Amino acid sequence: MFRSFTFTFQSDPWRRFMLVPLLLGLSACSIPPLRAPSVVKPSNVNADAILTPATRITRDLVKLPTPENRVPVAVYGFRDQTGQFKSQPESNLSNAVTQGAASILVKSLLDSGWFLPIEREGLQNLLNERRVAKAIETPADKGKPGASYPQLIPAQFILEGGIVGYESNVRTGGQGANLLGIGAETKYQIDQVTVNLRSVDVMSGQVVNSVSVTKTIFSHELSASVYKFVDYKQLLQMEGGYSTNEPSQLAVKEAIETAVIHLVLQGVRDRAWALQNENDWTLPLVQAYMRDGEQQLIDPDRPEDMAQAVIPMRKNSVIKPTLPPLTPPEPPAAAATPPAVTKPGGTAPNNPLAGATPKPPERKPSIPAGAPATRGGSSPERAPVNGPLESI
Repeated sequence: MFRSFTFTFQSDPWRRFMLVPLLLGLSACSIPPLRAPSVVKPSNVNADAILTPATRITRDLVKLPTPENRVPVAVYGFRDQTGQFKSQPESNLSNAVTQGAASILVKSLLDSGWFLPIEREGLQNLLNERRVAKAIETPADKGKPGASYPQLIPAQFILEGGIVGYESNVRTGGQGANLLGIGAETKYQIDQVTVNLRSVDVMSGQVVNSVSVTKTIFSHELSASVYKFVDYKQLLQMEGGYSTNEPSQLAVKEAIETAVIHLVLQGVRDRAWALQNENDWTLPLVQAYMRDGEQQLIDPDRPEDMAQAVIPMRKNSVIKPTLPPLTPPEPPAAAATPPAVTKPGGTAPNNPLAGATPKPPERKPSIPAGAPATRGGSSPERAPVNGPLESI
């Protein structure tokens, strides 16, 4: 196994036999075989691009029961609200989490089969393209009518939220041992990312549901080393190990998918949207996620609450109609009927104003031609009755 190293021992033979079990023990600790630097080749440098690996949460997302109707939703943005940057020595200018969480959310909404995402983050680009398409149409030249674009679909709900927290070094630890220059150690580090997702009713502005999901990011390192004089002026030094770091982008993706699942099921429970078959509410997948959500509100001192068979749906919808005004408008008062006017020696006519003498219309004085008008559009000044009009 150690073909690249040759050692010559000038001391007692027993040291040679003591070194053999040592090297075998190190090889059993998952240390890769030692090779000359010239023959070490990087692995997987020519690997083809593949789809993002699916996790258990992704499989549960696509297995959700069928909805009665897909809900049109709009995502204006799902941004990084943590303000966290990568720690040194990597870079203090790079963000700790992905800045494309909105794209991950839209993909999760499509995978769930419950929502119909409406493009809103790039709405201006969409409107510009529709204007360009209408501007280049020339129906008269082509002799046929131009294509008519239908109206854009309005959203019923707006999905808001973002990545609200990223904590590094939430928990760190490890263990190791070293004896006479021979040792091994292992270390681990746990980070944490939190996302929040809420649905807002467009008609009333009411927040229907809000979900917060936390996902841990696990990093692990294992290493072993040997630093020992095997003979006079002969030093043996070896080291090996590996580290595993969970990508933060995949952790954010899994947290968003979990939030979408809980948002769908809470909306069904609150009757914001409906299942195609209400019997699907009792499926093990649905009840498992609902029980996970209810565990946060159950008193740990009452274990009987944890054994609830089926979490029921609520009777009434959480979306309430538009509130009526505080004081209803008063009905208009009936118009008072004026008393009838009776002519002397006669009876009252049907029309109460029949006997009233009509008031003659007010006559305005005539203005001679050429008389200037006053400022502001008002009527010109009038001279005395016996005198002529004077010019202004």
